[in-house]
Amino acid sequence: MVKEFWNQRYATNETVYGKEPNAFFKLFIDLHKPGTVLLPAEGEGRNALYAAKKGWTVHAFDFKTFKANQQYDLVASIYVHLPPALRKTFHQELIRSIKPGGFLLLEAFAKEQIEFDSGGPKDEALLYNAPTLCNDFKFLHLLNCEQKELRLKEGEFHSGKAAVLRLTGQKI
Repeated sequence: MVKEFWNQRYATNETVYGKEPNAFFKLFIDLHKPGTVLLPAEGEGRNALYAAKKGWTVHAFDFKTFKANQQYDLVASIYVHLPPALRKTFHQELIRSIKPGGFLLLEAFAKEQIEFDSGGPKDEALLYNAPTLCNDFKFLHLLNCEQKELRLKEGEFHSGKAAVLRLTGQKI
C-alpha cells in the first residue's frame, strides 16, 4: 500500500516537494567540504541534484529495503517516516553506513505536526519526538537535536507552518 501511495503521488505531480533542496540539508552541504553522501528515500532527487552540483558524490534511492553495504561521509534522512519497528532497524542501518568522522543529518516531522496541515503523516506513530531520536542515535555524538516550528516552502505537499525535528550527529 505504501509503495502504491508514493507511485501515485509522483505520477500525478511534477515536483511534489519543489525544486529547491531542503533548507537544513542545503545549509549543511554549503558549509562542508564535498565528500560522499547517501540519501535514502530521496523521492524526486532535489537534494541529490543540489549536492551533486556542489561536488558531492551522491548515492540515492527511493523505495526499497535498505542494508548498509558502504560507508559515507554524510547520510541525510530528510522526512523519512516509517512505522516504529521498521524505523529502528532503518536507523541502525543508517548508523552503519556512516564513515568514522562522518555525519548524520535528519529532519522529520515532530508529533506536534498532527496539528498542522503543512504535510507529513497523519498517523502519530509515524511522527517523531526528540527522546526517541536521541535513543535511536545514542551511539553518535549528537551535535544538535532540536524541535522547532518553522514555515515550510517545499512544494505543495510541504507548505506552511510545521513542527519539525532536526538532528545532526557525528560518528566518532
